Amino acid sequence: MPARSPFMQSDSPRSPSAQRRRQIQRRRATALAALGLLVLVVSIIVDGGSGTSRRTPPSPRAAERQRIHIAVSAARHRLAIEDRAIDHVLSYTPFVTSGGGRKREVALTFDDGPGPYTPQVLKTLHKVHAPATFFEVGFMERWFHASTTQAIADGNVVGDHTEGHPKLGLLPRPQQRDQIVSQAEWLHKLGAPRPRLFRPPFGSFDARTFRVLRHNRMLMVLWSVDTNDYRQPGVKVIVRRALQGAKPGGIILLHDGGGARSQTIAALPEIVKKLRERHLKLVTVPQLMLDDPPPRGQPLPHYLSGG
Repeated sequence: MPARSPFMQSDSPRSPSAQRRRQIQRRRATALAALGLLVLVVSIIVDGGSGTSRRTPPSPRAAERQRIHIAVSAARHRLAIEDRAIDHVLSYTPFVTSGGGRKREVALTFDDGPGPYTPQVLKTLHKVHAPATFFEVGFMERWFHASTTQAIADGNVVGDHTEGHPKLGLLPRPQQRDQIVSQAEWLHKLGAPRPRLFRPPFGSFDARTFRVLRHNRMLMVLWSVDTNDYRQPGVKVIVRRALQGAKPGGIILLHDGGGARSQTIAALPEIVKKLRERHLKLVTVPQLMLDDPPPRGQPLPHYLSGG
């Protein structure tokens, strides 16, 4: 038999190398046991010895509900007054396209959010101290509900723009109801007040829509100025369109969702600046209904676009 190479020989149980391996294994086992004990102790401290922890930070949804609760509580008196103003308008019309035109107030409104551009819209509005009314789509809340929280915390108003953005006029009443009520329930889950304002996607609605809204004490909010910003015509065009139709009582339609909205965001500061140069005060739709309610017999527009 050929001589065994020293690199091939096996260690006997009592060889120095075998003893070193056993020592290393024992040290590893001891270290793992100590680590496991440390993890257990830390978990007990964090959890307070129970299945749940009062020291654990709240979930994002819980934190958002708390922020909304604080904002709504602080504005409870104002919200109650605005609710009564909406009820007053509903007593003689189920919809509005503008205010009465007796006060120098206009309302900026945004459709189709919340979305990836909504935070920047909110940041811009906050920077120029301009309130707005947002008509939001329910299924977008699943991903962007933090923007809804921010909008309410900033003092803006959030309205209903259906669950899935369909043309309501093509749907039977039960499906219309589901579309409207589902979005209202989403907002309620976030801790927001149930919406009193509704805007139909694409401006599509019929008599069945009004019946659903009447049952839910909701006012349909249309618009008097359509910027068509959703077509992304350019910043200057958006500014020009917003200003061309702006007059006391105006409701201006813009978008924070449904596509790229960088042009709208870029146009906002100039729109706000020029409106104020005309001595027009920016308000939410409920504030407009309180200060300058629409006249009786306001006709439905014959042609609606945008939404």
